[in-house]
Amino acid sequence: MSDDIRPGTAIRQIAPAELAPGPGYSHVISVDAPGRLVAVSGQVALDATGALVGPADLAAQTRQVFTNLAAALTAAGAGWEHVIKLGYYLVDARDVATVRTVRDEFLPAGVTPASTLVQVAALFRDDLLIEIEALAAVPA
Repeated sequence: MSDDIRPGTAIRQIAPAELAPGPGYSHVISVDAPGRLVAVSGQVALDATGALVGPADLAAQTRQVFTNLAAALTAAGAGWEHVIKLGYYLVDARDVATVRTVRDEFLPAGVTPASTLVQVAALFRDDLLIEIEALAAVPA
C-alpha cells in the first residue's frame, strides 16, 4: 500500500497493493483533519448564459464542464487540490479516453480523486454528452 498526502491539505490518497492502479484516480481518499465538505452538483456544458458549448463535441463539452466545476469550487473557497471524489455520467463510456485527457488539463499533477464513471442512456437534454459532480474537503 502507498500513501500520498497532497501538499497543503490533509487529504491522503491511498493505493492498496491489492488493487490495480487506476489511470488518474485513487481507489481510496482519506481526509485526516477537521474542515468543511463541499458538494458540487452535476455540471453540464452550459456557459453562464445557458448556451450549450460544443454541440456534438465531447472534448469541448468536457472542458466547459470542468470550467463550470472550477467556478463552483472557487465560489465555495475550494480548489482542485481539495477534490476528493468526481462522479462522471457519460452518454458513451467508450469515450472515456477523451474525458481523461481533458480532466488532466485541469487537475494538478498528483491530484487523483476517487472516481466513478457511469454510462447513462441520456442526460436531461439530448444534446448533452457528459455531466460531472464533485465532492471536496477543505481543511479548517
